[in-house]
Order: sequence, then C-alpha cells, then structure tokens
Amino acid sequence: MKAIVYRDNGTPDVLQLVDRDLPAPGPGEVRVRVAVSGVNPTDWQARSGAGHPKHFPEITPHLDGAGTIDAVGEGVDHSRVGQRVWLFMAAAGRPPPPPTPGTGVPAEQAVPLPDETGFDVGAALGVPALTAHRALTVAEDGPRRLRPGALDGKVVLAAGGAGAVGHAVIQLARWAGATVISTISSPEKARLATAAGAHHVIDYREGDPAAAIRDIAPDGVDIVAEVALGTNLALDLAVLRTRGTISTYANDGGRPVELNVLQNMVLNTRLQFLVLYTAGPEARAAAAQDIAAAVRDGALPVGEEHGLPLIRFALDRTADAHRAVESRAVGKVLVDVTH
Repeated sequence: MKAIVYRDNGTPDVLQLVDRDLPAPGPGEVRVRVAVSGVNPTDWQARSGAGHPKHFPEITPHLDGAGTIDAVGEGVDHSRVGQRVWLFMAAAGRPPPPPTPGTGVPAEQAVPLPDETGFDVGAALGVPALTAHRALTVAEDGPRRLRPGALDGKVVLAAGGAGAVGHAVIQLARWAGATVISTISSPEKARLATAAGAHHVIDYREGDPAAAIRDIAPDGVDIVAEVALGTNLALDLAVLRTRGTISTYANDGGRPVELNVLQNMVLNTRLQFLVLYTAGPEARAAAAQDIAAAVRDGALPVGEEHGLPLIRFALDRTADAHRAVESRAVGKVLVDVTH
C-alpha cells in the first residue's frame, strides 16, 4: 500500500510517499481502509516538531479520517468488518501506520458513520468536533453531555466561526439548543458562520463589538469558545455573564494573556484551557458518542453551503495539504487517500 511518512521533523518537504505492507490489526484494534484524511493544525505542528516530540523513528501523520473497516483484531466483534467509520486521534502516541490506506487503530476510536453520511463529513470530525464538544461541556452550570435541548436558554459565543473548530462549535451548540453568536473578521467569514448556523455574526474589527453582543445577550454570554485568548480576552470579559466560562483551545497570534484578577474574581470567571490529549478517555468517549448522535441527526454537514469549504489534495500532495493548513486556508483541508 502507499503511505505518507516522515523520519525527521521539519518543513512539509520531509513528508515522503512510500510503499508499505498492509498491517494486521492488533488485539482490540480494527483496520480501516481510509478513504479521506483530515488535516489539522496539530498535524503540521507535530511534523515540524513545534511542541510535539517525535517518539518513533518513522511517523505517518494525521489524527482524523474516515473509511471502511476491512479487518479486526482479537477481541473485536467480527461483524464490524465492512462498517463505515470516522476516526479520531488515530496517530496520537502510536507508531505508523495511521492514516494510510490500511490503518490499525483502537476499536473505540473508529466510530460508526451512517450510510447516508459521506466520508468528507467523517474526515472533518475528529479533532475539531471533539474540541468543540469539550469547549461546550466544561461550564460550571453544565451540561456535561450534548443532546437536543441540552443548551436551551444558553448563549454561546464562537470566536472565529469560520475556522474548523469554530464551525463545529456553531453546529453543535445550535443542535443542542443554544443561541449562537460568532465573531468574524470579514463579510466572507460572516457568510460562512451564518451558513454553519450562527444566529448572529459580529465583525470584531468594526464599531463596538461588545455593545453589539450585549444588545443580543443583555445578561451576558454563558460560554465563549475561544481561539485567540490574548487578542480577545478583553472582549470576552466585557460580554461574559457572571459565572460564565471561557473555553480556550488556542491562542492564535500568540499575544500574551494578561489577567485582571479582581475583574475575574468579581465575575467568578471560569477559564478552561483544553487540549484533547490530556482531556482524559472518559471525556473523549463521551464526546465521540454525542458527536455520533449529532451526525445521525444531520447536524454536522460540511462544504461551502454549510459554512466549511473543502480543500482537497491527492495523497501524493500531502505536503501541499500541510502548506495549506499552515497558511491558514479558510475551510477544511482533506487528503483523498483511496478512491
């Protein structure tokens, strides 16, 4: 089979297309014939060596993908052979070969994908959707799980609603019943956030965005899903309700974070920092179950018309896919692994 690997950290040029034997799944694993692989910022960060130490002599990148189970290991129900699935964290802490045409992954990380749901949707879930779920389920006043009605009466602010995680925040929050506001930086991104399901979009570069958000939510925002904490903290605190939560999954731009301690004490602010690797298996499993339910309800579509343009590359152009993500392409970057 063909696979993408790298042996040294560095630029996208370290990625190589190689031939590998098809692996047999180990105990508790399934082998997935991956059709589409999703590329996330954490994938290029791992490849570059930025904060992600390389643990194996040879690595195959990417955490997310979708395809069909074609073999199972010891202890896994044989009836899963032929099942369409989406993968999450396939390459995390594991030697090769995730995601290649034949990927052996723990069975619980291969989540059933409905027949009517395309592999593009499955490949776009994973890291963005699990991160969004975590951001929406850490507030002091709950909920801990998402379902229709779980966020009724809540107001969610999705910072950067045109990004992959912001897109998933909008869709999951809307599915769970929240009023969703998204901050964006251009008319095009406003169009995408609206297509994803945001009830309101606010251009944070124009006028008084805090006043605009307060007009929509006079009592304040319950949950902020934040992608650029250093840049947006002042705005977040200006619109946060008492005992509200700022869930931070990135600090785009790298601006240092300075806290006004008294202001946060008075607000009883909850500042929740999150990353999937250390969120714990229980939180990841709950997220996967809830996301699977949302997928069954048709709540997580992708594509231009749903607010997440798809940017596709062939397997032998995986390096270009990484360059697209590094250059902050708007949309979801996908690699077509098999046809």
